[in-house]
Amino acid sequence: MKISRRASKADVPSMAMGDIAFNLLIFFVILARAEDDSHLHWQPASAVEITASGAARVSVLIDSDNKYYINGQQVGETQIAGEVESLLGNAAAGERRVFFKVHKDAQAMYFEPAIAAISEVGGDLVHVLEQKKE
Repeated sequence: MKISRRASKADVPSMAMGDIAFNLLIFFVILARAEDDSHLHWQPASAVEITASGAARVSVLIDSDNKYYINGQQVGETQIAGEVESLLGNAAAGERRVFFKVHKDAQAMYFEPAIAAISEVGGDLVHVLEQKKE
């Protein structure tokens, strides 16, 4: 007597694939950054009292070499106003925050023109500082 074997159907569990895809999506969304300035070298100035601020559409950075960056892209001093204005667009008055990151040893001749350019286009300047350890 010959016994025939049943052919088993090997299916990929689709529910598990959906869960994995959803978890990967969340993982990459959390890790994604709107601006990548990790390659820039700067040390923030410190202050005793610091208050938290909301998110900003634009980040202006002056690094240790006194170079200007907007959202991680190097720009010239004369381009700051135009770039900030185009990134802010038609945002309402309370939503025009611009993070201003300045290396702690930068001189006024480098950061004052940037402050003037941000103010000229109506940006709400938020200076990024580090909490001073007592």
